[in-house]
Amino acid sequence: MTNMSRARVARRIAAGAAYGGGGIGLAGAAAVGLVLAEVRMARTRVNNGNGGGRVPMADGRYGDAYGTGEPPLRLTMLGDSTAAGQGVHRAAQTPGALLASGLAAVAERPVEFTNVAQPGAQSDDLDRQVALVLGSASPAPDVCVIMIGANDVTRRMPPTRSVRHLSAAVRRLRTAGAEVVVGTCPDLGTIEPVRQPLRWLARRASRQLAAAQTIGAVEQGGRTVSLGDLLGPEFAANPRELFGPDNYHPSAEGYATAAMAVLPTVCAALGLWPEEERPDVTRREGFLPVARAAAEAAAEAGTEVTAAMPTGPRGPWALLKRRRRHQVDEPPALPSDSASEEARSRAARTD
Repeated sequence: MTNMSRARVARRIAAGAAYGGGGIGLAGAAAVGLVLAEVRMARTRVNNGNGGGRVPMADGRYGDAYGTGEPPLRLTMLGDSTAAGQGVHRAAQTPGALLASGLAAVAERPVEFTNVAQPGAQSDDLDRQVALVLGSASPAPDVCVIMIGANDVTRRMPPTRSVRHLSAAVRRLRTAGAEVVVGTCPDLGTIEPVRQPLRWLARRASRQLAAAQTIGAVEQGGRTVSLGDLLGPEFAANPRELFGPDNYHPSAEGYATAAMAVLPTVCAALGLWPEEERPDVTRREGFLPVARAAAEAAAEAGTEVTAAMPTGPRGPWALLKRRRRHQVDEPPALPSDSASEEARSRAARTD
């Protein structure tokens, strides 16, 4: 599928989400959903290698060494098992911990991190997760990162419904004053046990949803980062290194790779990134209709899309950027007391 045809499909899905449509389906979604669901269940049941799907708890403060006297930045993670960090054993290896540590280093300021992501979640669970984030007595987070979409494809949620829930979540968080960065649906065509032609169908369905997610999120004031091809050449070339023991979730190295791609956009959303915001033509950046920007981003990992001009001849416009990745080092153990760290790591959410 070309970027232009993908843009048209993404625009139709996003329009259906906005206006209540529900009949637009992803290409091959039924076959892809059934096969990937079977792969996922089998791998999780037989060879998860991570305590039956347990996720280490990474909530806490990062970057206490940066004692600036300013209140800590507040970062919250929402989404599914990828956002939660399923597939690793230590809190410090989860994407949220990696992002919190990286953000603290760039801002030279402590970061208070909270994770409400739920393994197994689909986009309709974002309603509950956003309520948790905004229902506390604390102020709204400074920035929220959402990673969602894989389970929508494997469990055959209509893409219009998927995008509708994501758009609503972004709108509610932005209205509350939080910046929002969405890591769009990963490329499920890279899951090792899936063979052709299902691999091609899975890739196509994933990219269609990622492009539609981008339109929905950007139109509500969020930014997106494509995780699609991040699970493409790098994961396909090094599956034993970048996939976890279940061959479905990323390993510690895989999460670090994803965090490196998302961190620059998180920092840019908070005004902390040193790069100029003007597009760099040598890196094929520029202003595009949002649907075309979404389609191009879905095909290239680490590509950021953010709102630009309110409208144009072909609808809203967006800025497409290919930011340089920032190295993310694994943070130290959360609490200074090793016994407390061990206890926190035993805390879990199950799929």
